[in-house]
Amino acid sequence: MGFNGWINGKRRKIMHAITKRVGSSYKEPTAELGKSITIKKVLIIRPNHRLGNQLLTTPLVQEVESTFPGCKIDLFAKGGVAFPVFETYNSIDKIYKLPRKPFSDLYKYAMCWVSIKQKSYDMVINGDKDSSSGRLLTNLAKAPLKVFGDVHEDIQKKYDDYLHISKYPIYNLRRYLSKLGYPENSNPLPVLNIKLTKDEISNGKNILEDLVKNQKKTICIYTNATADKCYSEEWWEAFYSKLKENFEDTYNIIEMLPIENISKINFKAPNFYSKDIREMGGIIANTSIFIAADNGVMHLASATLTPTVGLFSRDNQVVYGPYGNRNIALNTNINTQDDCIKAVKKILS
Repeated sequence: MGFNGWINGKRRKIMHAITKRVGSSYKEPTAELGKSITIKKVLIIRPNHRLGNQLLTTPLVQEVESTFPGCKIDLFAKGGVAFPVFETYNSIDKIYKLPRKPFSDLYKYAMCWVSIKQKSYDMVINGDKDSSSGRLLTNLAKAPLKVFGDVHEDIQKKYDDYLHISKYPIYNLRRYLSKLGYPENSNPLPVLNIKLTKDEISNGKNILEDLVKNQKKTICIYTNATADKCYSEEWWEAFYSKLKENFEDTYNIIEMLPIENISKINFKAPNFYSKDIREMGGIIANTSIFIAADNGVMHLASATLTPTVGLFSRDNQVVYGPYGNRNIALNTNINTQDDCIKAVKKILS
């Protein structure tokens, strides 16, 4: 861990200690309170600018949409503005491209905190239990109903997937609503979904066909990641060889390149690159399977409803692993490359 990482770790611990009691003064919701409030305006707070974390919020947005049809949903994302739900689904590339550090945006971000205080909502939901700013903003916002995102032992014991970062906010919301008198919701949890349009998928199909120039189905890999989540060139070279050995006769194997235009397999496979997040999604949606280490593009693939294999070098797949749609998370400290190939075969069959 570098010096900046060490500083950020210390900062998070200090802020967590300061804010862990924020919201403790709020009383448990009751059925009587639930009868007195009609939920038409909801604020979801997820103060993190990274692509993966924004995508991981889409299941919670869908849960709110289906529970309160027709309600207006604002998503507060770290970047300087509060986004309505339309932006989350249809222009998430705008969220991803927001400047991160310029001083002018710090001013906009500060003004956004002010605007949160000026607006009124029926319900505010903190989408990250470990976010100190999320708890502070939830406390700051004006709303009679507030879900701070605390860990509840009763539902933690009930659901073995409670730790997943996309799932526990939904379990928390369902618990909260049941105490307000809403019927218990036992429906399957929503999956990540950026709701690609037919035109976006059609455009992706055209780009893919122009790249492979045949009618075979396609396997797509993404070989980049950050820090120790990134596998070496030797690892990817060996894995790419195994993919060719097992699938080359019946599948195209292509590589999506990162913004840095680097390839851990030295550009040996047909490859493509795009700065447009939704265009990337449209291309991925036309492939049969997407294979990547734990990163934002892995979550993007999952959010296109394409079967996704997430490769995890850290032991945190229960928190960040892709789920639903035949997705699978593999810990490569336990699973060999041959195990990964078997998992790919099982999904494709």
